[in-house]
Amino acid sequence: MKRFFKPVEKDGSFKKPALSPSPTTAVTREQKDEKDGEKADERKEPLKFLTWNANSLLLRVKNNWSEFKKFVETIDPDVIALQILMRAISNAPFGNYRVWWSLADSKYAGTVLFVKKCFKPKNIFFSLDRTVSKHEPDGRVILAEFESFRLLNTYAPNNGWKEEETSFQRRRKWDKRMLEFVLQSSDKPLIWCGDLNVSHQEIDVSHPDFFSNAKQNGYVPPNKEDSGQPGFTLAERRRFGNILSEGKLVDAYRFLHKEKDMERGFSWSGNPVGKYRGKRMRIDYFIVSEKLKDRIVSCEMHGQGIELQGFYGSDHCPVSLELAPSIDSNKC
Repeated sequence: MKRFFKPVEKDGSFKKPALSPSPTTAVTREQKDEKDGEKADERKEPLKFLTWNANSLLLRVKNNWSEFKKFVETIDPDVIALQILMRAISNAPFGNYRVWWSLADSKYAGTVLFVKKCFKPKNIFFSLDRTVSKHEPDGRVILAEFESFRLLNTYAPNNGWKEEETSFQRRRKWDKRMLEFVLQSSDKPLIWCGDLNVSHQEIDVSHPDFFSNAKQNGYVPPNKEDSGQPGFTLAERRRFGNILSEGKLVDAYRFLHKEKDMERGFSWSGNPVGKYRGKRMRIDYFIVSEKLKDRIVSCEMHGQGIELQGFYGSDHCPVSLELAPSIDSNKC
C-alpha cells in the first residue's frame, strides 16, 4: 500500500510535500536551522505538553478548525503529540514548531510530534528499540530524547474482541515490549503520552458494569480476563498496572485527580447516537517517572459532555500536562 507520509530529513526538519526547493530557499532554511541550534544550546527543557488522538481530523474538523487553532494558541504547548494524523495539521498554528512524522502504511494510523523550535531534541527515534532507521508498524512510536528526560508518544494498538493475531496477541506483544522499554530506560526520567487504549481502573470509565460485560456478536473469549470492552479487560488493565509499578511510573492525571468526575474525567466518548451514548473511557494519558511527580503542576482533559464539546472533530479530547521548571531550566 502506498505510504501516506514522507520520511523526515535526517536532522528532523519537516518539509511539506512539494517541488524541490530553490537554492535560495535551501540557504534560508539552513541559516534558520543554524539560529535554532544556537538557541537549543541554552539547554532549556519543554514544560508544557499536549497529546491528542486526532481521529478522522481531515473529515470532521472542518467546522472546528478555528476553534482548535485558538485552543492550541491558548495552551501554547512546548510539545504537541498527536496520534492518527492527517496532513491538514501541517498548517497554522504549528508554524513555530519542528515536526517529526512517523511512517505508516495506513491513513488510519501514525503519530506526529511537534516541538517548539527553541527546544531541539538530542535524538529522535521511531521504534521502541531505538534503531535509527526503523519505524514501528503503523507508525505507533515517536521517541524524543532531551537533555533531562525522554518523551515517548505512542498510539497503542486496540486489544480487539477475539483471540487472534490482530487482536489479543498483538496487544500482549505490545504490552510486553512496553514493559521491556520502561525497564531499559530507567537511566533518565520518562514522559509517556498518547492514546494508550486502556482504562486502568473502574474510576476511569463511566459505566464499569457495561464495559466489563460488553460483547461483540455474543463472542466470549476462552480466558475470562480477556472478556469485555477492549481497553477495559482485566488482562489489559493488569498488564498496564504492572508496567506502571515495575517502571516506577505515575499516571499524572490520577495523581492530581483522585475522585471520579462524570463530566470531565474521560478522554474518549462514544457516539451521541446508539448504545455507547453517554459511555466514556479515559484512554489518553500522560505517564511520568516518579522522579517527576512532584513537578506536576497540572494535567487536564479539555473535552466534556455526550455532545463531545471540546473534542474538535475527534472522538478523543486533548489532554495537557504542565511541569514546574527544574532548577536549571528556563522558559522558551
